Amino acid sequence: MELIHQPPSGGRPLVQGYGEGGFRVSGNRYQGSILLLPDRTEDWPVQTMADLTIKSLQPLIDFEPSIELLIIGCGASLAPAPVTLRDVFRTKGIGVETMDTGAACRTYNVLAGEDRRVGAALIRG
Repeated sequence: MELIHQPPSGGRPLVQGYGEGGFRVSGNRYQGSILLLPDRTEDWPVQTMADLTIKSLQPLIDFEPSIELLIIGCGASLAPAPVTLRDVFRTKGIGVETMDTGAACRTYNVLAGEDRRVGAALIRG
């Protein structure tokens, strides 16, 4: 499992490591993909970018107060998010960035450590 430098969280979930089919977040191990919201971590049934839907991301869309940025970790290699998905998030005022899962974990931790309103959808690496 690759370990990640962890900034202070202020109670927010932070990724401590990833690999071996899952993640370690704030001391808890999650097998498979996860959603990171400002106040919690949820198991997420998405296994590839092809499985990504608006419905699968609904907890991030509905979160109040609204997140300002969604980081999507695509797995081992970069893949774009569908245009329709980006459009839905844009109408809600939420930016969407895609990157490989390792980079997504590190970026999420930095932004969460800065107390930014960020969420992440991480496909297991």
